[in-house]
Amino acid sequence: MDHQHKIKIFSCRSSRYLAEKIASSLKLEIGKSTVTVFSDGEFQPAFEESVRGATVFIVQSTIPPTENLFELLLMIDAARRASAYKVIAVIPYFGWARQDRKDRPRVPIGAKMVANLLKAAGCDRVMTADLHADQIQGFFDFPVDHIYASSIFLPYLRDLKLTNLSIASPDMGGAKRANAYARILGCPLIVCHKSREKANVVGSMTAIGDVEGKNIVIIDDMIDTAGTITKAADMLMEKGAISIRALATHAVLSGPAFERIAKSDLKEVIISDTIPVKPSPDKDMTKIKVLSVADIFADVIDKVYNYQSISTSFIF
Repeated sequence: MDHQHKIKIFSCRSSRYLAEKIASSLKLEIGKSTVTVFSDGEFQPAFEESVRGATVFIVQSTIPPTENLFELLLMIDAARRASAYKVIAVIPYFGWARQDRKDRPRVPIGAKMVANLLKAAGCDRVMTADLHADQIQGFFDFPVDHIYASSIFLPYLRDLKLTNLSIASPDMGGAKRANAYARILGCPLIVCHKSREKANVVGSMTAIGDVEGKNIVIIDDMIDTAGTITKAADMLMEKGAISIRALATHAVLSGPAFERIAKSDLKEVIISDTIPVKPSPDKDMTKIKVLSVADIFADVIDKVYNYQSISTSFIF
């Protein structure tokens, strides 16, 4: 990469695993940085090499806790104050994206506030994958590269060679995303309709579409407690489906998610590594298949850095 502004890739702590894969794909080394943690919990990131005049990419998914977002903001501020030419935040999983509108009185629009914080810190551009709502891109006053993980998921689904394939949306809100997969794969769409009792608690659920005798893949942007997706899977099996798989870009997998997936009628859960899924003795990972988004992000980073079109990186 011969360029007047040198490219440098750095990572915050929670996304180091993915940053290393991205850097490796670009045949680069991750830049040196440290984080000093004080006894009261305050922390201070620092670049351990010059970034003056460089195009700096900082990789960090803003998963809970809030420290991950704040660490990214501090790194952006540090790069700006160290005279970086451009500071680009690579946020594979963009947290607070579920707060994209006022769905009831007296609540914040968290996604817009995060966009404001990134701008205030000195960010020039954001790269992210599968936002909870496409319109979040409009919350930013600078470029947003919104990548779709469908480019890794679609080849995997095709390789399964499933007969009588149908795509399902776990709720009405995800119908557009699921419909895009159904259109590309040339198969029918099923929409599950749910009523929520409260956040993270699903009440009743029904299906719109032909379910009997189908191999179904439920498409969503994230799996949090896995309540919706497992309830949808069990309901679809009761209605005569042959097999049920779930596919989601962001594996938040909080609370009872692993236990629910293990006990459900789901045959397989296909996720990406925008959020680290670390195996442990108390997590049943037998149904979970992880595909990496590292090469997609590496490709877009390379094209943005070299002022090339990135439209070929989008499938829908």
